[in-house]
Amino acid sequence: MAHETVEKTPVTLLGLGAMGAALARAWLAAGHPLTVWNRTPARAAAISAEGAKVANSAAEAVAANTLVVVCLLDDASVEEVLAGADLAGRDLVNLTTGTPAQARARADWARERGARYLDGGIMAVPPMIGVPDAGGYVFYSGSRELFERHRETLAVPAGTTYVGPDAGFAALHDVALLSAMYGMFAGAAHAFALIRREDIDPASLAPLLADWLVAMAPAVHQTADQLRSGDYTKGVVSTLAMQVAGTPSFLRTAEEQGVSPELLSPYFALMRRRLAEGSGDEDLTGVIDLLVR
Repeated sequence: MAHETVEKTPVTLLGLGAMGAALARAWLAAGHPLTVWNRTPARAAAISAEGAKVANSAAEAVAANTLVVVCLLDDASVEEVLAGADLAGRDLVNLTTGTPAQARARADWARERGARYLDGGIMAVPPMIGVPDAGGYVFYSGSRELFERHRETLAVPAGTTYVGPDAGFAALHDVALLSAMYGMFAGAAHAFALIRREDIDPASLAPLLADWLVAMAPAVHQTADQLRSGDYTKGVVSTLAMQVAGTPSFLRTAEEQGVSPELLSPYFALMRRRLAEGSGDEDLTGVIDLLVR
């Protein structure tokens, strides 16, 4: 009995840093023919031993396949590496970390050279790539048709989430989520600093801290609902006025513990500004408007 063989889409990958190498191994493991190029040949040699074809130049790698994935250091590297390549007819997927404005400009740049363009923001670290249950995924924005055409191939290394035809939206979502992550890390850093000189095991605080952050996380849905409706008093449990009244205790505790308040003070200052505008019955959502210039 004859068995039908489904051919896997060939992929060209430019860039074999930690993330690029993880992407390469995921596609190879899934049976995708892979052509790679890297500025440092030694990295390409390691992937070659696992089954990838190594191109002598970026231009040669681009010429090898229609689907070209770029995972380089920064936006300037993308332009430099692709400067001598013929992009006409190519499906260019840019997974290089950049800004929304850079992504939009790069999309125009690619179209001028005859390429179709999709931008991506990777929400994962290399060990999560190619591991289905690890929770990693990639934001994609730009051509919806291009995304659908390669969705199955792009889903091999990590999950895929399409966020719109604006090429800058993947980078915007990426930075938005990572900004929230760093804000969380800042709060956690302050919490650990408060107990640093006490006879309290950080390992005992960690599960309490993790559970508390998880419990507070759903508040983002109320914030989104308030932003959408424009009613910042909707569903308020603890008003801005009440929360501002409590901030001196946080600052005094930091002083007593010999901890700098520099991670908390800017946010508290914004809360006081919003309260001074007469918004004491609101939630904390109004602070967002103070940030938007």
